Amino acid sequence: MDIKKLHAFAKIVDIGSITRASSILHIAQPALSQQIAYLETHFGRPLLVRSKRGVVPTEAGKLLYRHCQIILKQMDQAELELSTSDESISGFVTVGLAPLSLGSLVATQLVKAIREEHPGIVLHINENVGGVISEMIMAGKMDLALIYNPGGIPGVSFDPVQTEELHFVTAGPPRGEEGDATLAEAVESPLVLPSEIHTIRQVIDTAVTRARLKTNVVAQTESISILAGLVGEGLGATILPISAAQALRRRVPEARAYRIHKPNIKVNMAICVSGQLPLSEPAAAVRDRLAELAQDIANDRVRRE
Repeated sequence: MDIKKLHAFAKIVDIGSITRASSILHIAQPALSQQIAYLETHFGRPLLVRSKRGVVPTEAGKLLYRHCQIILKQMDQAELELSTSDESISGFVTVGLAPLSLGSLVATQLVKAIREEHPGIVLHINENVGGVISEMIMAGKMDLALIYNPGGIPGVSFDPVQTEELHFVTAGPPRGEEGDATLAEAVESPLVLPSEIHTIRQVIDTAVTRARLKTNVVAQTESISILAGLVGEGLGATILPISAAQALRRRVPEARAYRIHKPNIKVNMAICVSGQLPLSEPAAAVRDRLAELAQDIANDRVRRE
């Protein structure tokens, strides 16, 4: 099997168009179509459904696409490792970080640590919603991630790192000394929250439903900078884990955070990896360092409290 044919097939699926893929790959469209025809003959199954709006993979095409991602990634890893003359760990490692998490604190420390300990490793750090990240890990597009654990997801495994309590964060009038706020008090305010696919939002919505309360959500975002701007302008309050609440307060000094109780609400952070594919040596090294840094931040917070 020619690896170039697999690369061409994956690019067509990514783009959704043979014509545009032909331009990007610098391969004549008839030649590109011939490569796809070869693959369909080889596997004995149609791989693409063609229409005026482009192409989409069939079920067999989706399965081949997942394997292509793994094969192409392994080829990139092999080329990088073979190009190094020493025995140090080297390679590309893709790391996902959940937005509105301690990921923003860990990212800089992780890059610094890996550069010092394994200069041959090149990190690609991607921030996205946990559901999207877990799908990328299952598809072989990402090696590992630090995300909020949404519960059992087939195809991936979670290694717990720390648990964080949710806090009500507002730049509105002071509620006296910073301390606690009930969930009922928190949802009285107009709220800016993550979208419904974010684990934080799902935890909040579940707690609100169980308490027979209602939220007044005026905007949704996973961006800490946008969230800080909205809270800072008094356009809404928010509910965040303590690490994200502290990150927001660094941007909005006048904001105050109140731990939510009645009920107490928590989210769990974990290292997420594929449950089916083994980690490469560089990915395993990054996973171990990421877990250490996340745990160090958790321990440091406990000592300060």
